[in-house]
Amino acid sequence: MIKNVHGNTVDHLGEAIVNGRYPVGGAIPPEPVLCESLGVSRTVVREAVKSLVAKGLLTTGPKVGTRVQPEDQWNWFDADVIVWQTKAGLSVEFLRDLQDLRRVVEPAAVRLSALRATAADIRNMEEAFAGMKQAIEQGGDYITHDLRFHQGLISSSHNRMLVQMSRALGALLRTSFEISTSRKGGPASSLPLHRAVLDAVIARNPQRAEKAILVLIDGARDDIELVLASRKRIPKISNPATRLKAMAA
Repeated sequence: MIKNVHGNTVDHLGEAIVNGRYPVGGAIPPEPVLCESLGVSRTVVREAVKSLVAKGLLTTGPKVGTRVQPEDQWNWFDADVIVWQTKAGLSVEFLRDLQDLRRVVEPAAVRLSALRATAADIRNMEEAFAGMKQAIEQGGDYITHDLRFHQGLISSSHNRMLVQMSRALGALLRTSFEISTSRKGGPASSLPLHRAVLDAVIARNPQRAEKAILVLIDGARDDIELVLASRKRIPKISNPATRLKAMAA
């Protein structure tokens, strides 16, 4: 998606904050300087600053100006913040926080899914699973189907709070899937684990579903640790989803 002037200005300032160009506690350049360097109007700069305040990256106040907030104030459920962080580089701590979050949210959602999923929910997850399987066997976009599968699990809990969280978790899950998918054979080995989760949901067995999703999450964690240990470059979620090559006959 092509962003407008406002979106590009938010991106420029957001990336500069996340990569440390503007340090925590420090002030960003004054409006006239930003207008000149970015080639935009004061209105655009002011609206961009408002957006970054809403995302928790900046704070404004009389006599202190506009200053960068500490990282623990940033909105880590904001897709833009996640993209900026991937461009700046993902830390081991960030990725482990993500896995901890998944271990808290997804098992609870899957237990509810096993009790509440409708026929339409099951159909949606079956289609996502079929897309994952086809991408492994014939090549293609595995990650988009993987994300649809997991978001389908959460949305089929029919809990409004979890559904809202699912939307916010999208960028975080995409980060995890990009990394674990980069491991050779990772998607193929995880496919039966996805099937086990879905079968437990279809069987209306919340205990089995919870156990199966924990196996899947912990497997993804192990894949991520292996990728980090190999020192491979972390994929950027600002790029199109990585496409798999077809399996050899």
